[in-house]
Amino acid sequence: MMDRISISVTVNGTVHTAEVEPRLLLADFVRETLDLTGTHVGCEHGVCGACTILMNGDSVRSCLTLAVQADGAEVETVESLGDAENLGPLQKAFRDHHALQCGFCTPGMLMTATDMLRKYSLETDDDIRDGLSGNICRCTGYQHIVDAVRAARDERDGR
Repeated sequence: MMDRISISVTVNGTVHTAEVEPRLLLADFVRETLDLTGTHVGCEHGVCGACTILMNGDSVRSCLTLAVQADGAEVETVESLGDAENLGPLQKAFRDHHALQCGFCTPGMLMTATDMLRKYSLETDDDIRDGLSGNICRCTGYQHIVDAVRAARDERDGR
């Protein structure tokens, strides 16, 4: 058995301390140790974007990030955005614009879009498409996702 390392990570505003194996992925830590299963694991190679979370305010692929790398970090998962009874603005926009079908990519899309909306003006649909280009969706054809992010941008900007 490998030596375990003590980490302390703030996830969705709550500090979690745990002893983890050095090779444990952040996606597995969040899903299995913390039971926050909204983060999905798709390709396990960082290509699909389903596992995207925010770490210290930046989107990261949790399937490529070790839990020990998050020691001392602020992590946000899709659960931080709201829940079924209390949807956040971006979640409402996804619902209102039919921006999901099977839902597998949705947590990663939401977290990527959250990062984009916090950092960029997203003036055009091409800006939104460029920002989402690292996330793969096999169902929607992307237009409804772009529409939802645009609507959230407009709400953010008071348009």
